[in-house]
Amino acid sequence: MATQLEARSGTSARVRVQRFGTFLSGMIMPNIGAFIAWGLITALFIEAGYFPVGVLGGFGENAAGDPNVGLVGPMITYLLPLLIGYTGGKMIYETRGGVVGAAATMGVIVGTSIPMFIGAMIMGPLTAYLMKKIDSIWDGKIRPGFEMLVNNFAAGIFAALMAVFGLLAVGPVVTLFSDAAGKGVDFLVSSGLLPFTSILIEPAKILFLNNAINYGVLTPLATEQATETGKSLLFLLEANPGPGLGLLLAYAVFGRGMAKSSAPGAIIIQFLGGIHEIYFPYVLMKPLMVLAVIGGGMAGIFTLVLTGAGLRSPAAPGSIIAVYAATAQDSFVGVTLSVLMAAAVSFLIGSVILKTTKSTDDDIAGAASKMEGLKGKKSSVAGNFRSASATDGPIRNIVFACDAGMGSSAMGASVLRNKIKAAGFPDVKVTNLAIANLKDDYDVVVTHQDLAARAEPLTQGATHVTVDNFMNSPRYDEIVELVRASAAAEGGVDPKNPMPAAVASEADDDGTATGANDVLAEESVVLNGRATTQEDAINEAGRLLVERGAVDSTYVAAMHEREKSVPTYMGNFLAIPHGTNAAKDLIRRSAVSIVRYPEGIDWNGKQVKFVVGVAGVNNEHLSILSAIARVFSDKDQVARLDEATTVDEVLALFGKVNA
Repeated sequence: MATQLEARSGTSARVRVQRFGTFLSGMIMPNIGAFIAWGLITALFIEAGYFPVGVLGGFGENAAGDPNVGLVGPMITYLLPLLIGYTGGKMIYETRGGVVGAAATMGVIVGTSIPMFIGAMIMGPLTAYLMKKIDSIWDGKIRPGFEMLVNNFAAGIFAALMAVFGLLAVGPVVTLFSDAAGKGVDFLVSSGLLPFTSILIEPAKILFLNNAINYGVLTPLATEQATETGKSLLFLLEANPGPGLGLLLAYAVFGRGMAKSSAPGAIIIQFLGGIHEIYFPYVLMKPLMVLAVIGGGMAGIFTLVLTGAGLRSPAAPGSIIAVYAATAQDSFVGVTLSVLMAAAVSFLIGSVILKTTKSTDDDIAGAASKMEGLKGKKSSVAGNFRSASATDGPIRNIVFACDAGMGSSAMGASVLRNKIKAAGFPDVKVTNLAIANLKDDYDVVVTHQDLAARAEPLTQGATHVTVDNFMNSPRYDEIVELVRASAAAEGGVDPKNPMPAAVASEADDDGTATGANDVLAEESVVLNGRATTQEDAINEAGRLLVERGAVDSTYVAAMHEREKSVPTYMGNFLAIPHGTNAAKDLIRRSAVSIVRYPEGIDWNGKQVKFVVGVAGVNNEHLSILSAIARVFSDKDQVARLDEATTVDEVLALFGKVNA
């Protein structure tokens, strides 16, 4: 079974919803502390709070006879939406995006009478995105000395226009949506149908779609309710730790193998730590168990409806500690009963399922890997289950796979090869290959995240690692640790043994490969490229390859096609455009071109100063790619390359790669 350390990004509807939900949570989660602060002030100082103080809680009059404004109203009306708008804008366009996003958010705030969280989630990112596009229009065209003037006035004018747009257009639309959603919730409560939302929420949690539901709908509606009534049960629909607690208790009592032994530890992480995804593998391992958490969720919501209990603010993470910290003053009994009923029902249903279904040795490690595939990235808790799959045997053979197997994969393989050698494991073989040529005989397969779905079916017995940056991905350090762990567990790799000659001939320290003569020539190095766009830069690098007679002129089109499928940005200001696997017949001989752009070029949102065009026959180009990888993984070398004034200096930085 394939183990996936960094899951594929994918393009399915589920993955798109995951990404959307993750983006929404990215605006809310950094500001949870502010939500908690507002909740505590509300609980303590409002008129019905523990310690009523008019000047803080916003009730009564001051000595002059004026109404007390307090902190509660301004924080929920202005502070929290502005924080969300700023955070959303910063996610898109750093500090500049955050500033214009917050300014535009004021428009939706003053244009409505409800807490404008949804409006902030719209205006912050939207304004920042448009600001980024506007800035790109005159990027590099402003006369020296006028940059600050133009940039500041552009941001100010555009933010003012977006604030007006938010007030007149976005605010009313969001108000209509909030009113409609609120009426929908009221209908579900009055008709007794609210508990049935667990049929949607609990499976959505396991599929990592809950962020879109929770932060896109529930949290804004719940906060509006809490502003009016002091609490809302909507805060607890997704955060209730009861269903997961009951499921894990069932495994602890009636489970088998590693699932049974790991359940007690998982209970501590889930119930006290609030990391609910710790129980997701237990459901994925036995999908019928989803009925247990659905039943538990329904029981918990039904109890909340009966008791009228609720929270003052979001409980994040979903720990029982965070839940109690956010519980309204009159709701501790109802919230406690809700958690207990959810756990009891989930335990009963889960126990019946475990006792009546076929008993096998549960593959919790495989389920944890499947969970990471659903999540779309590495899980912080899946390592609790991975020991069996991570030490199935010593890691001896790692392959980097990309579309053509000659450019980005070769660069990544060179970087990782050097890291593994430096860690003391010289006989771990690191190679690169086209995905079409993969066979299921590798220990670890590394791919770009957009190609993982193609590579995994061909190598189901391997550990899969996906990256979005071949030059300096943090995943490389994880692979080194995986190699070290497998060696320690199995004794399969002895750091003291010398590298076998066969391996050394393929991947020696200086990356030299036979037949690499004249791959990089002086006439193929340009210190001041003329292109101003990504497309023109690919054309410029490709034209140098054509002029050297290394490729047919139609190879440049294949370089553009490759860029559309998987970006060739490598990190550290480097991109290495090259043709697709199908375009190999257009290559006459191996060659590399280097074009430097001192002012930089926007490469799908990344700044690129060095574009390296690649065309390779067999493995003749690998030595220069290895040298380039070593240069660009060293920031000092990159700085020297950036400051080089002659072509000879550039060639010298890569050593005698043509020898």
